[in-house]
Amino acid sequence: MSQREWIEKDFYKDLGVSPDATQDDIKKAYRKLARDLHPDANPGDAKAEERFKAISEANAVLSDPAKRKEYDETRRLFASGGFPGGGFGSGPGGFSGGSGATFDIGDLFGGGGDGGGLGDLFGGLFNRGGAPTAGRSRPRRGADVETETTLDFRDAVQGVTVPLRLTSPAPCTTCHGSGAQPGTSPRVCPNCNGSGVVSRNQGAFGFSEPCDDCRGSGSIIDSPCTDCRGTGIQNRTRTITVRVPAGIKDGSRIRLAGQGEAGLRGAPSGDLFVTVHVRPDRVFGREGDDLTLVLPVSYGELVLGATVSVPTLDGRVGLKIPAGTADGRVLRVRGRGVPKRDGGAGDLLVTVKVAIPQNLDEKATEALHNYLRAEEAGGFDPREGWAGA
Repeated sequence: MSQREWIEKDFYKDLGVSPDATQDDIKKAYRKLARDLHPDANPGDAKAEERFKAISEANAVLSDPAKRKEYDETRRLFASGGFPGGGFGSGPGGFSGGSGATFDIGDLFGGGGDGGGLGDLFGGLFNRGGAPTAGRSRPRRGADVETETTLDFRDAVQGVTVPLRLTSPAPCTTCHGSGAQPGTSPRVCPNCNGSGVVSRNQGAFGFSEPCDDCRGSGSIIDSPCTDCRGTGIQNRTRTITVRVPAGIKDGSRIRLAGQGEAGLRGAPSGDLFVTVHVRPDRVFGREGDDLTLVLPVSYGELVLGATVSVPTLDGRVGLKIPAGTADGRVLRVRGRGVPKRDGGAGDLLVTVKVAIPQNLDEKATEALHNYLRAEEAGGFDPREGWAGA
């Protein structure tokens, strides 16, 4: 895609959000559209496929705060003609100026280095003196792709490897991403000498624009690959194996470098970002690196003390309840929690909770009455010292 095409695209309109939408609004809009337009949900629908590619490209820019800022500033600049000495002229890629000095858009945004930014975006569009800028033309990197997966609680805590089925642009398997028929290769564009831009002077200014012959790519394909029509990419379904590290939290994102959309004609692929959702567990909860559970116990076990069996992620262990333990007390089993990155593990936090019997037979009821009378005779008052007494 040429610089001008990139600027003229309305990514906000593609996602159906306003230019002042929050990052969450953009994320929600993309996810909804991606579900509705995904090729798996619309087999054979070419129009839905094109819309899916458009929203993926829009999301790749707008979901990245840095890219979104560049995109917004550039569109405002081009719309308002906000350059020293005047606005953009009517010529393709040109602008008028009255100062008589050469102006470099890369200076305006601090670009021009290897760090990217708008200097890279427009480095080939404007330059001093009208001479082509060597090395500025580079293939466009593929867009990033986002997907989601949902794991069981224990898989997320212990770590797991999961397969993900994706439908997205990927390198063509016939030409291996070159865009040329097997046995042939792209040749350097003679019009721009492989730079992807052609330059000319207009008064005090020298400016460049994408080469019409090679469309800014710097190369020409005489025999395009019939499977990908010379683009080097195909929309295909693939399965990627993702290793989810132990202890991952709900909502975490995993980045898989180079597993996103393929770049045009062999350019680097984008990245794949996997958002992990974790299902609740019916036994365990989680607080940081610690696991939690509520253990039902009897009144007698708290008063007299006991050793009971409690579940862990890898079996059961014995837990000692000291005599006189209060209801609701938290007991700690060290090293039985969530695995840590440094090789250790959190703890298991067990909250003891008295289970009240709902039905007592006559013998048990009489025994309880005898106990209460003995307790009262011994001077025990459960509300002694209580603020409401």
